[in-house]
Amino acid sequence: MNHSEFKGTHYQSGYEFGSKRLKAGITLNTLPILFNEPERLQYVRESQKIYEVYYPEILEEIEGVADGVQMDSQILMTFLLSMYSYTANNFCTSFAIHKNGKTFLGRNSDFACHLEESYDSCYYSLDDCYAFIGNTTAFTQMEDGINEHGLAAGLTFIYPVVRKPGFNAGFLVRYILEKCRNVKEAIETLKRLPIGSSQTLVLADRYGDIALVECNAENIEVQYAPENGFVVAANDFHLPTMTTYKVPIEDGIHSKERYQTAFEALTQCDIPDIPFIKKLLSGEMGFMCQYDRKLGMDTVWSSLYDLNTGKIYRAEGNPSRTDFQEDHRLNKE
Repeated sequence: MNHSEFKGTHYQSGYEFGSKRLKAGITLNTLPILFNEPERLQYVRESQKIYEVYYPEILEEIEGVADGVQMDSQILMTFLLSMYSYTANNFCTSFAIHKNGKTFLGRNSDFACHLEESYDSCYYSLDDCYAFIGNTTAFTQMEDGINEHGLAAGLTFIYPVVRKPGFNAGFLVRYILEKCRNVKEAIETLKRLPIGSSQTLVLADRYGDIALVECNAENIEVQYAPENGFVVAANDFHLPTMTTYKVPIEDGIHSKERYQTAFEALTQCDIPDIPFIKKLLSGEMGFMCQYDRKLGMDTVWSSLYDLNTGKIYRAEGNPSRTDFQEDHRLNKE
């Protein structure tokens, strides 16, 4: 994984990121965008109006990236603002546990192998925002991370039954990490923002609060810390009012299996610790990351957040073959 750093204003940080990519000979002009698909282009135009109201600085950052890499910013907008709202092949598993005073969030990011060199673990310390570490397969958006106040978040993608102009999953996580201090604030924020895509969000904070949010463009349901002390998410809805949005497709991504593995392991865990979370993420307790890379996808990183200590661990590759390393960037000062 790359380890990018973003400081200053949103535009400045985006411009520096884009400029570095240009100097390295990396272009974004080959992004897999359906440029001439009228529905998608209209969706992006309408979504931009929403971001202009609720999150104009993220549009400035995208403009900065485009200027830095010398490309048409609208092409980049189309790619980033329509992601998740249109079908994408990212899978993933997230969970959070709070038992006996111990709180952890874990997440496996499952995606295409051939793009591994572009995946990024970013350190953001922008003007007038909370500093955070965020991991991403598509810059500016975040899939999981933790901020300076000890709020951690991780997403999983759900194939959309409905879509409306609004925030997609990656920008929901980014906004939460940048603007919220705890789980309560994050949930209040999610209820306020227009949501365009379908996803789950697992949240945990240093105060021991955990929650699962299942949401799409029409509905949002929250499961706060349940009696069993944990929440789990894979690539399907499970909360009562969200099950009507299930997509009747073949589960070729082991979503049910990953969900069941995590659910059973967390049920049996009385006192969670770092070795236990690592074993679960690494597939030692059942199927979690045992993909056949020959088919083109794998677990491309694994994140472990210890909310009691604020420590961050990440395996930058499949955790069954890659060691977890501690990330000190957020606490380096």
